[in-house]
Amino acid sequence: MELRQLIYFNEVAKNEHVTKAADELHVAQSAISRQISLLEAELGVTLFLREGRNVRLTSIGKIFLEHVEKILNEVEKTKEKVEDYLNPEKGVIRLGFSTGLSVHTFTMVFTQFRELHPKLHFQLLQGTTPYLMDLMEKGEIDIAFVAPVPTDHPIVKGDIFFTEKMLLLLPEHHELAHLKTIRINQLEQERFVTFRSGLPIREMIFKACQKAGFVPTIAFEGEDMDTIKGLVSAGIGIAILPELALSYNVPKDVVAVELNGSEFFRPVGVITPKKRELAPSEQLLYKFLKSFYDRLYRFQM
Repeated sequence: MELRQLIYFNEVAKNEHVTKAADELHVAQSAISRQISLLEAELGVTLFLREGRNVRLTSIGKIFLEHVEKILNEVEKTKEKVEDYLNPEKGVIRLGFSTGLSVHTFTMVFTQFRELHPKLHFQLLQGTTPYLMDLMEKGEIDIAFVAPVPTDHPIVKGDIFFTEKMLLLLPEHHELAHLKTIRINQLEQERFVTFRSGLPIREMIFKACQKAGFVPTIAFEGEDMDTIKGLVSAGIGIAILPELALSYNVPKDVVAVELNGSEFFRPVGVITPKKRELAPSEQLLYKFLKSFYDRLYRFQM
């Protein structure tokens, strides 16, 4: 089995067409067909079903594709690591952000890091924490900002940088808007504007409400913080959001109120892979982040 066979197979699977794959790879169609045939002969299985000019994966072909994608990702990752070792001050750092964290709040971090390492660039990926862990396991990212931070996981190592307070966002004319602090059981009759099911903030709200003896009424669920803020301003409902997310783009006609309870704090930090070392460029970022938040924490104290 040769690397080029895996590359050809992956491209044909992606395009579901041999000619298109040949065009993408700038090789002859006959060369791709021959290498696919050799690969199938070596494996003893049929990887593609031919349907006129198109092809589609067989059931075993789909399973094989999953492993091929991991192999090719590792090959690319290996090439990048070699390039990093040759010059750790150049390249792209693929950084994840869990949904419910605002990239906007980390601009100061990125600005200061880029001043120190101007030739390093970021590729940012956002998704749920399980999604980011899956990318990390596949080698597609090596560092991800998450909240809350998993501290006992077989695949990733978690580092907590700071603890973030969650605040209640209300329209300014709401009957509770004048209070300094609010208990969750005071919100039983309210309608919540929040994140979709499965995201940490949504789960935190449900657990807190259930602990208080009620199930929250959901008026809207989504993924965008600015949309949630706007809907609170429009009177659609109330929201519980991270304090840092309320430092920007907050409508003038809403107010933030503190919530009673330890459940309205969450750890924020990064996850990194347990089973492999970070590339030199990623180590630069990791050490910078640890130092940055250590200094910030001491300043706040």
